Amino acid sequence: MPKEVRPADPNWLMVDGSSLIFRAFYGVPRTVMAPSGMPVNGIRGFLDYLSRFIVDRHPRNLLVATDEDWRPQFRVDAIPSYKSHRTAEPIPPDLEVQMEPIMRVLDAFGIPAVGAAGYEAEDVIASIAKKVGGSIEILSGDRDLFCLVRDPDVKVLYPQTGGRLTIVDEAYITERYGIPGRAYGDYAILRGDPSDGLPGLPGVGEKTAAAMIKRHGSIEGVLWDGNISKAAAEYIRKAMEVVRPVESIALEVPDAAVPAAPRDPKRLAELKQEFGLGGAVERLERALATRARGTAAGG
Repeated sequence: MPKEVRPADPNWLMVDGSSLIFRAFYGVPRTVMAPSGMPVNGIRGFLDYLSRFIVDRHPRNLLVATDEDWRPQFRVDAIPSYKSHRTAEPIPPDLEVQMEPIMRVLDAFGIPAVGAAGYEAEDVIASIAKKVGGSIEILSGDRDLFCLVRDPDVKVLYPQTGGRLTIVDEAYITERYGIPGRAYGDYAILRGDPSDGLPGLPGVGEKTAAAMIKRHGSIEGVLWDGNISKAAAEYIRKAMEVVRPVESIALEVPDAAVPAAPRDPKRLAELKQEFGLGGAVERLERALATRARGTAAGG
């Protein structure tokens, strides 16, 4: 059974913006439009996600990580098939026009959006998480971020169908995949991921990958196995560069304290009118006020 999310008060809520914006875009009808006729389903759905998690999770700090490069060259250089099947249309046109307005709305609210040239959102999250420490919840529908799970501090909030969420901690990873809780990245290297264009080792599926990790303890242990072929070892070393999020980007930690109210109400009102975001903006304003009242009351 999925492990349901419990109430929390994390020091950080780090949102995988690309993952959640895509999920919002496909979860809200495309008939939701601005007065101009431009689709705004992704904007409204994403703002509703933020409203929900600000109230439910009550974070002290909040940031949205962005993909400045959804297919970084260093990953393509290691494994050319990485996301190659998405190059024809990486972002649906109806969503692409919504990305810049989302950033403008976040800025008006005072919620930082953080990216790094040449890197994906997962790399931004990993690099900032490495710097800040403390309790961190990562909101993402991308299993790649399971690599970062570390009890008791780092967990992933993984959206499920029907509006449910699963909390991904080390116990969940062990139960779901049959591997040590901190070994998801090693397991993913061996298993591969067709959705990302990663083939994995030939003939190695979920069960075999789990057995190899349990037997050897880590991907480094697999490489030390004298029975592994030269080609397999070469693939593993390349996949290590691709699968594991980069934790060493030189990023400054932003001032990400959750605001009690929008930073620029006038600009937000203009955006609200321009894009027809009335209900979504008002829900996020209420979420910020609700969290602020809870903090003031010691909740």
